[in-house]
Amino acid sequence: MLCDGRIVCGCADPYGKRVLGDTRHASLHDIWNGPTVAALRADLNRGGSRFCGDCPLKLPLARGAAPPERDLNVAPQPSRLYVECTAACNISCLQACCAPETGITRTRQAGMLDVDLFTRVIDEAGPSLGRVDFFNYGEAFLHKRAVEMCEYVKAAFPHIYLYTSTNGLAFTEEGARRLARSGIDEVTFSVDGASQDTYERYRQRGRFDVAMANLRAMVDEKRKAGRDVPVINWRYILFAWNDSDEEMQRARAMAAEIGVDRLTWEITDHPEDAFSRRFVPGSPDYERIRHEIWDTNNLGNAVPGAMPRARIDVPGLLPGLPLVARRGGTLNVKTRVHNLSARPFPREASYGRRLVRLGAQLCDAAGTVVDRDYARAWLPRTIGGGEQADVPIEIPVPAEPGRYQLKFDLVSEGIDWFEACGSQTTTKPLRVW
Repeated sequence: MLCDGRIVCGCADPYGKRVLGDTRHASLHDIWNGPTVAALRADLNRGGSRFCGDCPLKLPLARGAAPPERDLNVAPQPSRLYVECTAACNISCLQACCAPETGITRTRQAGMLDVDLFTRVIDEAGPSLGRVDFFNYGEAFLHKRAVEMCEYVKAAFPHIYLYTSTNGLAFTEEGARRLARSGIDEVTFSVDGASQDTYERYRQRGRFDVAMANLRAMVDEKRKAGRDVPVINWRYILFAWNDSDEEMQRARAMAAEIGVDRLTWEITDHPEDAFSRRFVPGSPDYERIRHEIWDTNNLGNAVPGAMPRARIDVPGLLPGLPLVARRGGTLNVKTRVHNLSARPFPREASYGRRLVRLGAQLCDAAGTVVDRDYARAWLPRTIGGGEQADVPIEIPVPAEPGRYQLKFDLVSEGIDWFEACGSQTTTKPLRVW
């Protein structure tokens, strides 16, 4: 939803060229189920749509490949919504499509999102929404009532996962602390450098000290409240001028000292004369930080000691010997989980996300995953950094006899498997008779 109330189909439409409808004149339900969206779905099932125009998210079909067909009987309301408070911004990012000088604000029919319109759309769609991304183009917290809007979402529909991304410059300290208390689930600060000189090369007119002071205030408020949300990220785009070991190490040290939950690097291919050549995908340096890059997984972390790392043993089972069980029954396996990182593996979480459980994935004899969510086990307690705990897990035995494999890994529920950020897994053969 753009700040003027129009609905577009994705974030890759900065200038509002592909409009699906307008919430000022129609309900979100009517737009979602209306003729424009219905025709778009049907066209995509046939292999493409002229509506998509120059959308950069389009992927070409392989030669001779049939277009993937999706069910046209969709849910009556969308499950995820981006909300743009404003397309205006308080800084000018180098050659960015949303920089003020591009004229992006002139493509909107209103400068700031009407709060009554916002609450009407949230009230209508809230029961079906699983996630709201409270940002798009512009700096969301230039809107004078942005924090209040976040509070409204979490008060009215606490089940919604509420996420925002900010440059951190539009807050007062009290505003940052108030957002931390709002119930919002995750906040990302985009700060590309560890000093004013490197930071302002891209975030032109930005003040590094202000962004970091507000980041620090939000972390401090969360700590004082003793809460596990919001998860607070520091996302750092790598450019040619901020990708030295010295600058990146300074960011790591600052992130650890402040206490952010996660520091990650972002790889870009623009501006043409500015993006980091050192960390282009496939390079040795890229491989060295691959698990710390924002888009490669949802758990990677450049804060020293914060990357989730585990070792899972199956005591009592001799190496090479299979687990043996009768078909259709249950198999009780005793495992021992070692936390190889510096941060704890939490057994509980206030909103049922990010708690850690042991998972067993069912694989065929060749190791191909058949059922990724085959079995789960609760940790007996929170496992601190460097600690270990015995974790028994009850596994249903497949109904068909044969040879299988069980792959054990930890999972941060609702986020990702530890394997995605490079943590080792344990695989044991399973023979079913």
